[in-house]
Amino acid sequence: MAEIIQKDGTWVFDGDALRLTPGRDKNVGLLRRSLGEITVPLRGLAGVSFEQGRRSGRLRLRLRDGADPLLHATGGRLAEPHDPYGLTVEPDRYGVAAYLVDEVRNALLLEQVPAGPVDEYLLPGPAVPLSVSAGDGTASFDGEQVRLEWNWKTEDAKAAAGARTLALADIAAVEWQPAVGLENGHLRFIVRNAPTEAPAKYDPNAVELWGFKKDPLMALVAAAVQARLPHPARPAAERPAPLPEAAPATAPASVSATATEDEHDALLRRLRELGELHRGGVLTDEEFALAKQAVLKRM
Repeated sequence: MAEIIQKDGTWVFDGDALRLTPGRDKNVGLLRRSLGEITVPLRGLAGVSFEQGRRSGRLRLRLRDGADPLLHATGGRLAEPHDPYGLTVEPDRYGVAAYLVDEVRNALLLEQVPAGPVDEYLLPGPAVPLSVSAGDGTASFDGEQVRLEWNWKTEDAKAAAGARTLALADIAAVEWQPAVGLENGHLRFIVRNAPTEAPAKYDPNAVELWGFKKDPLMALVAAAVQARLPHPARPAAERPAPLPEAAPATAPASVSATATEDEHDALLRRLRELGELHRGGVLTDEEFALAKQAVLKRM
């Protein structure tokens, strides 16, 4: 058995699986802490590497394509503090890290584990039920249904339709995109036979994300749903039959020219609301700056 214990987390390899436990260090991302311990079976691994640096090193796992619903749902867009498959290593533990790498690589060779993609998920994904509030709404998933509920920051047209419930059988795909720079992110559910090109802030099947602290947790909802959808590598013949054709979804009325004229006033109201929340201590300086930036961008 090979084991390495660091402030960033603990990795234990017993020959059959690698158990990853997040640490309690302040640099451990919220998503890693919420996800908890992960057990990666040996046949789900494509490789492992260790990079040495002056102040610290980095252990990195590479999973086989299609093995983990979290990686599939996030598309490799998880930032380092939230990536569960990396571990920061202190210089005095470089030898231990190198030993763990050798043990994993030797086991992969001995068991002749291929590095190519798989056609089934080898990790179960996040446990359900779970519920996350971020951006303009709350996304909940109980294993059978997704429920989307809106908050005071939601666009009026999207909020007017009320809470949204989507059966798992109606969901064709799920997208998670983090906020990057001035571009907002989203968690979007693609409903079968009902395509839409509406932006996330208008799409009733999407939660818009603005780069706040809890945004990465929406990836847990995406992964939990992804784990219960047909694997993308499965033959089409094995996938569920399509639902009856439905009329293409259209963007909410707020996308129209008339509503666009009123959007400026709504954004001004939101700026005032954000200012009140900031002065009242509900929003931190950083959160207020990010929210203000997002609103000004729309203006």
